Amino acid sequence: MKFARYQEKQTGLIKSAVLREETLYEIEGDLFNGWTYTGPSNQLDNVTLLSPLEPRSVIGVGSNYIVQGGVKPEQPPQIPVFFYKSLSSVIGSEEPIVIPAGIDEVKFESELAVIIGKTARHISEQDALDYVFGYTIANDVTASQFFHPNGHWMVGKSFDTFTPLGPYIETELQLDSIRVQAVHNGVMKQDSGLDLIILNIPFLISYLSRVMTLQPGDVILSGSPSGADFMKKGDEISCIIEEIGVLRNPVITA
Repeated sequence: MKFARYQEKQTGLIKSAVLREETLYEIEGDLFNGWTYTGPSNQLDNVTLLSPLEPRSVIGVGSNYIVQGGVKPEQPPQIPVFFYKSLSSVIGSEEPIVIPAGIDEVKFESELAVIIGKTARHISEQDALDYVFGYTIANDVTASQFFHPNGHWMVGKSFDTFTPLGPYIETELQLDSIRVQAVHNGVMKQDSGLDLIILNIPFLISYLSRVMTLQPGDVILSGSPSGADFMKKGDEISCIIEEIGVLRNPVITA
């Protein structure tokens, strides 16, 4: 099932809906704990898609894919590289990514994003997927020029517009068959299956749940495959997971 969040072009109202065959069927209630159909529907041409949820938090993980033909480490790192991204960095599909003043380009990083649907604390890897509500696409935009020399990434990851999410939340996704892709100005730059991921989705959820209590609406970015590249003003980047959709954003400067 696909969920969307959108703004009606005519009224300006923001609503949530289930997408079926290019039609949005309006819903109301708590997305994670009980919602109902309200009756009205909308066509995609009549709305502007927003980020499919307003996250409670956004947590990323660094360096989580090997290159095609590479060898995975025998043991996971004792302390994986996690970082927070600001909530003000979240935008939807078709909204512009804004390059900060003083630099000419930023990096795109297409990723599978995991949306937590139930409170999770000290859970096992075997049970971790039971706590997932669904999945969406993320572009973990990065201005590495703002990375601290001691390794702090938060600033370079958290400028406004640096976390496009969308276009939909897909609740029924076969992880072993998806491909995480990115097309930059019409050229495919990233194209990888999850077989190249180092720390898999259950591990990430379980590990974080032993550090903090994960709550419905938390979003975990699962890492970016090889091929991420820099983009500049006038470019367009499309992050693609076919089973979810296409997250497309133009690039402008501040």
